[in-house]
Amino acid sequence: MTTYPAWADDALMKDYYDHYWGQPSKLDQWLFEMLSLELFQAGLTWKTIWKRRTDFEKAFADFEIDKVAAFDAEQIAELTQDKSIIRNRRKIEATVNNAKLIQSWHQAGKTLSDFLWSYVEGQPRKMHFANGAELPAKDDLSQKISKDMKKAGFRFVGPTIIFSYLCAVGIYQLTVDNW
Repeated sequence: MTTYPAWADDALMKDYYDHYWGQPSKLDQWLFEMLSLELFQAGLTWKTIWKRRTDFEKAFADFEIDKVAAFDAEQIAELTQDKSIIRNRRKIEATVNNAKLIQSWHQAGKTLSDFLWSYVEGQPRKMHFANGAELPAKDDLSQKISKDMKKAGFRFVGPTIIFSYLCAVGIYQLTVDNW
């Protein structure tokens, strides 16, 4: 029987925990989607974001990097009026900005996947905690990646967001004895 963390408190969140959270991915579109959802989560609960995932996908062209990178001021303004998503202009602009950066990496033959996974030599970093209270909000690596992403021009990529992101996309694989 699966032991769930406190945040997996309903069927939607249990499904997320069972089928998405912590599953290693090297697909740039998925990594971009999760980065975008994580930045929208700042100051909110993950449940608030995940239950709106399909609305975010619709609003952000299924997180197709080239399409989001092409969003103009008018599209950004429309998104600030879209009640189905979080209408924070700074977060919307950060998502478009981040897509443009990833797109420029693609044009230079680089990927977000290669960038992120290079920090762990292509293998998930396994972390074990006796209980959920021991789980940090950030660590040295999330601080380093955050700093490097900010230097590259990414927005809304503080060390706490990045720690959560690394867990979500399976770069960190956590085991917790007692959530």
